[in-house]
Order: sequence, then structure tokens, then C-alpha cells
Amino acid sequence: MAMFLGEYTHTIDDKGRLTIPAKFRGDLAAGLVVTRGFDRNLMVYPLDEWQKLAQEIMAKPLADSRIRDFRRRVFSSAIDLEPDRQGRILLPPYLREFAAIENDVVIVGMFNYIEIWTSETWTAVRENIENDNDVTRWENLGI
Repeated sequence: MAMFLGEYTHTIDDKGRLTIPAKFRGDLAAGLVVTRGFDRNLMVYPLDEWQKLAQEIMAKPLADSRIRDFRRRVFSSAIDLEPDRQGRILLPPYLREFAAIENDVVIVGMFNYIEIWTSETWTAVRENIENDNDVTRWENLGI
């Protein structure tokens, strides 16, 4: 199982290519899937984790309109990619536009997947989390 931890700042080149952090490349060498995140970010899954997520989603009842919408959100924007020899992936324009990615990004390890954020958005999200002193918010998660 992949283990993605930490945050890394990288730059998107003028062709839309993003270099995957060296520490993450081994777990993504066989391929990966990139899709829209839920907070105007992108989510990157190694193929095995993507398969687990896809099976979980597909096991839900198709008659539920929320499930159909969730499928549309996750699968319609997904793209499967393989990093090149330099560890780069080409992010398609529609995903870069969705996440407002132009130049600098922060790649954030989320244990079994990766998030890609604009530097500005990630800074705001991180500061919001770090400045939230309401411990009941965390206690109610059941962790």
C-alpha cells in the first residue's frame, strides 16, 4: 500500500506538466488517476487505490440520484496517466481550469492518495485548519 505524506511545492510548466515528488514516484510508476477534488483541488490516486474507490462507489445503488451525481462528479473528470521518465504527468486543461492551477502548486500527501492545490488556496486551507481551535470539531469525528 502506498503511503503519501508531507507537502511539496512544484511548478507547472508551460505545457501543463507537473513533476511528481521523487518520494511519491515509485508508488505511481505503474499509473495513476487524477480527478476533481471536493474543494477546488485535484485528487491523484495510484491505480490500486483508485480501483478500491471505484468498487466502493459502484457497489452503491444506482437508483439513488445522489450516487449517480457522485459517480458523475468522480468518474467524468477522471483521467488515467503514466508518469514519463522524468516523473512528470500532463494535467489536462479542464482539470487545471477546475482547480485554477496556473503556475505554483502544492502537492499534499493524504496517506493513500495525493491532493494538488494552488499555492494560495492551500495556504488558506491550511491556515484555516491550524487556526480552528474548536476541539469538539475533531472529537466528533470518532477517531
